[in-house]
Amino acid sequence: MTTTKKVYTSYEPREPQRQIHKAVRENRFVVVVAHRRMGKTVGAINQLIHSALNCKLKNPRFALISPTYSQSKRVSWDMLTEYTRPLGAVNNIAELRSDFLDGRRISLYGADNIDALRGIYLDGVVIDEYAQINPSLFSEIIRPAIADRKGWVMFIGTPKGKNHFATLRDKAKPGKDGWKLLEFKASETGLVDQDELDAAKKEMGEDKYSQEFEVNFHTPVEGAYYGTLINDLEFKGQICDVLKDDIAKTFCSWDLGMGDSTAIFVAQIIGQEIHIIDYMENHGQGLDYYINWLRDKRYDTAEMLLPHDIQVRELGTGKSRLEVLQESGLNCRVVAKLGIDDGIQAVRRILPRCWFDTKVKDAVDLLRNYRRAYDEKRDVFFDKPVHDFTSHCADSFRYLAIGLDERDDGWSKPLEINKQWIV
Repeated sequence: MTTTKKVYTSYEPREPQRQIHKAVRENRFVVVVAHRRMGKTVGAINQLIHSALNCKLKNPRFALISPTYSQSKRVSWDMLTEYTRPLGAVNNIAELRSDFLDGRRISLYGADNIDALRGIYLDGVVIDEYAQINPSLFSEIIRPAIADRKGWVMFIGTPKGKNHFATLRDKAKPGKDGWKLLEFKASETGLVDQDELDAAKKEMGEDKYSQEFEVNFHTPVEGAYYGTLINDLEFKGQICDVLKDDIAKTFCSWDLGMGDSTAIFVAQIIGQEIHIIDYMENHGQGLDYYINWLRDKRYDTAEMLLPHDIQVRELGTGKSRLEVLQESGLNCRVVAKLGIDDGIQAVRRILPRCWFDTKVKDAVDLLRNYRRAYDEKRDVFFDKPVHDFTSHCADSFRYLAIGLDERDDGWSKPLEINKQWIV
């Protein structure tokens, strides 16, 4: 005869956490936009535990995914072990997972190694700090992983400018097709004392405070290289429907990855304007994949702007990727090898002349959120960018800017730069 007993953990949900639990119970896709210190990660961990223990399917699998594996280990692991230990779970720190005797499992992952997530199935998953995670994680990995068992997904985080998290928020806001939006502002939850909020606003500044505690998506990302410039383009209506001109000079700028993402911008010169008409990014594909994409889109007659490392010969073939592209009939030009800072300045010079088609809006958001690395211990910015999911897009656009700077038709002339453009 099966016997049961009641086991109490130390978790006592606050009112916002109760709303989150209710939303997950009633919806498949829940977007939680929450202020700092609300307890969203604690609530998420306990939601995973509750769902794992109540799942009726065989060998349930649940997961929490942080931006990096180290974040999962540093932030979420102690929470997971604290709340699962009284329930008799076996906690494996080497693999960051909690196993129950009947096959139930909760695992922690990092989005910095999404290939480790391929091929798994999930009954429920929390994507933590979604604003800092490559949006392809959901579409390419998580959505297929929950399909056959009809699992649920919770996206939680604090805004980081107008990026894919803002887009997801807008998708969830109508509350249709199994989506639910929850937003928690510090001024409304009452979870942080007003005196503390006032002190935080004074110390952090209005913009930073508005983002972190009032969940404002319109605040420029701190340290962003192009955030203000792109916001200005948006205000002027330069992100709109841009038609391809069949006779205009066309350029394709490449950032090529080796076992990493490859990103390609497609641009046309119309008078003094630069029209960005297409963008693609993928990973795990050979050069043939991208060549075929160019041919299918009829971009194969464009001038290819390529980084200098494309000239390195590969050990397996003895050929460089440049030679492979040239042999396929593409018109290739290797752009000047400039430092990152000089390349960023080249981007700043051309951005005011750019018009972006609406179908490359995701790429615009990646550029908007490309930013300098920050040293939290010393409270200073490094003189180098963060290497994350925005990097390949930003590098490809940087090669476009450098390539256009090298032309002899006036594009290389210096422009006056408004210092207010620089965040």
